Amino acid sequence: MSETLKYTILGMSCDHCKRAVTAELSTVGGVESVDVDLETKLVVVQGEGLDDGALRAAIVEAGYEAA
Repeated sequence: MSETLKYTILGMSCDHCKRAVTAELSTVGGVESVDVDLETKLVVVQGEGLDDGALRAAIVEAGYEAA
């Protein structure tokens, strides 16, 4: 069953930010899609068996912090 997790990412402001966050999150197991909205700073991750800790670690790896 597919699930959705949402994160507010502080400090994202440009397409480079969007690509960095999307690339890191896409490497996490179970992730099927990543949607980043720069205006609202919201990231929506969809997939199966998503691991919140792994997703947060990927966000940190990209250089950002999930609020």
